[in-house]
Amino acid sequence: MKACVLYSGGKDSSLMGVTLHRLGFDVELCTANFGVYDSYIPASLSAESLGFTHKVLDLDFEILDKTCDMIMEDGFPNDGIKFLHESVIEEVANSYDVVADGTRRDDRTPKLNKNQIRSLEDRKDVQYINLDSFGFKTIKTITSNLFEFSYEKSNKDNSSDYEVEIRTLIDEKGGNSLDIFPEHYQTRVIGYKK
Repeated sequence: MKACVLYSGGKDSSLMGVTLHRLGFDVELCTANFGVYDSYIPASLSAESLGFTHKVLDLDFEILDKTCDMIMEDGFPNDGIKFLHESVIEEVANSYDVVADGTRRDDRTPKLNKNQIRSLEDRKDVQYINLDSFGFKTIKTITSNLFEFSYEKSNKDNSSDYEVEIRTLIDEKGGNSLDIFPEHYQTRVIGYKK
């Protein structure tokens, strides 16, 4: 079965990719891009370091534009990122048998609820898989034994999550993304643990 893993290059989506591959799925690690910034490059490097095919999903700019308007109006990113993630999943569900991501139990956003998952699977005739039964501590234990990764302050050149293009477009629209998104650190997988 052909599986799309929505891929940021981080430990969660990397774990999902490796797990599905080991279970026999034909895995493509896929990163959404809306044409505002080449945010997929770090994910592409991470995918290569793990031996996976990486695909850039060239998606409609209007989705990102609507997301940024929502976030700027709210002054908070959660609802906008949730909208964006749901839009990306809807799009890729048209082309794959399985849609997966690295969302886990203690993630607040982006995350589909059970009713959204059932609806997606029924409407699109796909399987949706995430890491919902795993919490942060478990993921940290598993991935620290499986992967080498960098841990850096998040910025445009070391991350491939949705936030990169969202921040870029908010700033281009005259907003200040630093007022909306707190400074934080994140991991990026750079290979398997030896």
